[in-house]
Amino acid sequence: MTKQAVEPENNFSAELLNGGPILLFDGVCNLCNASVQFILKRDPKGIFRFASLQSATGQALLRHAGLPTADITTGVLFENGKAYLRSDASLRAVRLLPGLWPLLYGFTIVPRFIRHTVYDWIARNRYRWFGKQESCMVPTPEWKNRFIDV
Repeated sequence: MTKQAVEPENNFSAELLNGGPILLFDGVCNLCNASVQFILKRDPKGIFRFASLQSATGQALLRHAGLPTADITTGVLFENGKAYLRSDASLRAVRLLPGLWPLLYGFTIVPRFIRHTVYDWIARNRYRWFGKQESCMVPTPEWKNRFIDV
């Protein structure tokens, strides 16, 4: 994906993309919520910001990247104005965590079609295996400032 100009809409501006990585996640998916909590606990500097795919900001970012806004089955990582999807998003996210987690980025040597196939299989089955909430996750007060549109 190439970097595109941002059209302001629904309080969305280019400045949003300049504040560090943004991870869009499925707000009703238990696996996705657990992944967000995993990152929050391992991101002491608070570089990651989060928005659900279902939120106004999430929808605006998806439109900005030229992605569908309904029935999207991937997390999306915006880093330096560029959108990363599927296994690319996950691996780039762990690359930014402290400690040994960046070693997982080495899985980028696995051909993308294999990584994406595994990612898609998990994504298709995530509700069945991990469950689903009725509404988007509400962050704890200590993490609330890390979420956009809360």
